[in-house]
Amino acid sequence: MTAPDIVARRIGTERQPIAIVDHFHPDPTALKDFAAAARFEPARRQYPGIRAALPGDYFQAVRPALSQVLAHVFGHRGGVALLDASFSIVTVPPERLSVEQRLPHFDAVEPDRIALVHYLGTDDSGGTAFYRHRATGFETIDAMRAPAYLDAVTREVRRMPPPPGFIARSTPTFEQVSAVDARCNRAVIYRSALLHSGSIPPDAVPSADPREGRLTVTAFLSLG
Repeated sequence: MTAPDIVARRIGTERQPIAIVDHFHPDPTALKDFAAAARFEPARRQYPGIRAALPGDYFQAVRPALSQVLAHVFGHRGGVALLDASFSIVTVPPERLSVEQRLPHFDAVEPDRIALVHYLGTDDSGGTAFYRHRATGFETIDAMRAPAYLDAVTREVRRMPPPPGFIARSTPTFEQVSAVDARCNRAVIYRSALLHSGSIPPDAVPSADPREGRLTVTAFLSLG
């Protein structure tokens, strides 16, 4: 077992912290075997794929690394509540994505919400990219910013809908400010208010097979 390797970054003009953790789980092979036998179902919300339940000991296994990240990168040493967590696989072909799925998004406006993506697929399966909305300059969306941001994006989409496919690099509407490459057993941890998107290679062929597709763990936490 290799000890977790934690790298902290501050990204964009807002200098928001993110953490990149290699060797996040002590036994990724067992985790992928569990996923291969799991029952997947369509994901809720706007996730373009399917999801399945995690093993019951997942967070016990990653607690040492996660605790270090929360304390040293996000300055939090209090309680943590798990809001949602699952295996996830992107399965929707680029040409079938909804407009919302072609844009960066934020997961929550509360400043105490944390998102986690744990990559378990191949190293060429993309990653996660972070964005600035050009018109407003926003890189994070809180309750105060949300109305202005959503109004601006609605107007932009009406005037010029995003092309089919996952967003890649910068566009006339969004500037990519940072990106994290996927690597098997790497996790990226960031505030849920950050504008972000999965970074999916344009030639990727979506697969629902956990051993072949873009398998991740996605989780959302609330810091108490």
